[in-house]
Amino acid sequence: MQLEIGQVYEGTVTGITQFGAFVEVHPSESERVTGMVHISEIADTFVRDIHEFLHESDTVQVKMIGVNPQGKISFSLRQAAEPKPAEQMPKQEQRPKRKENPRPRVYEPKPVIPQSEMSFEDKLLHFKQASEEKICDLKRGSERRGGSRSRRS
Repeated sequence: MQLEIGQVYEGTVTGITQFGAFVEVHPSESERVTGMVHISEIADTFVRDIHEFLHESDTVQVKMIGVNPQGKISFSLRQAAEPKPAEQMPKQEQRPKRKENPRPRVYEPKPVIPQSEMSFEDKLLHFKQASEEKICDLKRGSERRGGSRSRRS
């Protein structure tokens, strides 16, 4: 019996590495096939340590998601799991609904204070902001000129 992409199989975890787990499935009584579950396909949440989710000799449900050109089989635990209905999901997993903004944001510029009325701290802050903007503009301009110019001999 051949394995089919998209089908769910029951298998046994035979090994665990930093990047995934190896699972052996038995499509028929005489046939044994080993594939890998990549760390990104173990759970819907961030997986720092695979041992928090799997242990060797665990029996798991895996979905076959592909075969690479070398013949290596890819499985997924998270795609094999049944999706949770929205009412059973914990609150942090539910996406918050977007609130309609009744009024658009309006940009209101800060009032300009004449230099003669500014305190020393205000003048210093204004100078720092202006110099940072100038430095960013210079860097942006040098990146454009340096990256797109070709050298001629």
